[in-house]
Amino acid sequence: MGAEKQYIDLFAQHEKLIRKHSPEVMNNLRTQAFEDFKQMGFPSVKDENYKYTDVQKAFTPDYGVNLNRLDISFKPEDVFHCDVPNLGTSLYFVVNDAYVEKTHKDKNLPEGVYIGGFKKFSENYPEVAARYYGKAASSSHDGLIALNTMLAQDGFVIYVPKGVVVEKPMQLINILRSNVEMMANRRILIIIEPHSQARLLVCDHCLDYKKFLTTQVVEIFAEEGAVFDYYELEETNDLTTRFSSLHVQQAANSNVLINDITLINGISRNNYYVELNGEHAETTLSGMGIMDKEKHIDVYSHITHAVPNCHSTELFKNVLNDKSTGAFCARILVKKDAQKTRAYQSNRNLCTSREARMYSKPQLEIYADDVKCSHGMTTGQLDENALFYLRSRGIPEAEARMMLSVAFTADVLDHVRLEPLQERLKGLIEKRFRGELATCSACRNCR
Repeated sequence: MGAEKQYIDLFAQHEKLIRKHSPEVMNNLRTQAFEDFKQMGFPSVKDENYKYTDVQKAFTPDYGVNLNRLDISFKPEDVFHCDVPNLGTSLYFVVNDAYVEKTHKDKNLPEGVYIGGFKKFSENYPEVAARYYGKAASSSHDGLIALNTMLAQDGFVIYVPKGVVVEKPMQLINILRSNVEMMANRRILIIIEPHSQARLLVCDHCLDYKKFLTTQVVEIFAEEGAVFDYYELEETNDLTTRFSSLHVQQAANSNVLINDITLINGISRNNYYVELNGEHAETTLSGMGIMDKEKHIDVYSHITHAVPNCHSTELFKNVLNDKSTGAFCARILVKKDAQKTRAYQSNRNLCTSREARMYSKPQLEIYADDVKCSHGMTTGQLDENALFYLRSRGIPEAEARMMLSVAFTADVLDHVRLEPLQERLKGLIEKRFRGELATCSACRNCR
């Protein structure tokens, strides 16, 4: 056992401290997670699903972990002003892996809605917290989830009770802040009860140019007739390594949209697990990454159609330059009784340099006979004819390449159901291709 030993020793030596600063519902799963981690360890590059991301190497350095929950002396709301123009989101903050309690209540939240930290949620809704936490993302799933469950001490929660529509979009700002190399273990729990609706934008930022390692586990429960949008935007730095695992469970007639955009990163591994467990459930899973230098993005997805009459659409795109690498491994599973399934999977990639590399493996596993399913993958370069046409109209080559790259990503943004956010993302993507985007330009610290 290699990199695992330091985390096994860390937990064994500081278990009491970890439990002291954690809510009971999280502690209830901690012992089992520790046993699962000791048994499984980290995923290996010998595992086909982790072939292109060396997890052991990423976890080998000795990162600091804030087990004693020491306060970081700054107010994130004084530094970050990430409201998307014309969107008017409700802002919430997590610094490293600790939720920052708001000094004022959200006046416009419907009755019964909870948005905030895990500790207060588990105190106010103990039965709900116990019913959902860790049920979509079991620690027995893999070593990364086990490690997160073993070490996570706080989290961010959205709970929308039955029949409630939260009109105002919510925005969670994840901030990495430290003067030493730091590891953060984040949890997000989202519960949308029957016939309720909500939307969340999650933004990842780095305030300090240090090495950060983050593990993140997101659990989304969309009950019957629920509608939920989950948008995620990563704008960290090239020293950041992130392992994210997002798990969705959908009941009948629910509709979930997931859109994940990586603009600035170091190493990112994003896992998506979606289970369609009720008839007429719909899922849209989409995302894109813009990579340059030696950056790396690895996407794994597994969508399970367990019942008839469900629909899933999956689209991921990457633009890779310099010596960057990308990987995409995705599987759609249609079980025997899942007749009338419609499932579409697509991966499209641009390699704009000879040194860039993309590895793609789309897969269908179908056990029903009355279905409409397809998958496809393309990896290529910019259209030379289109490039020639633009240049013949007097457009400089660099500008023409930027325009074609932006156009390539357009259909990922088409899945964004918030028009102000869609427009904002278009602007950020164009700046990214122009080389003008260091970090999010809407943040005060970037101006």
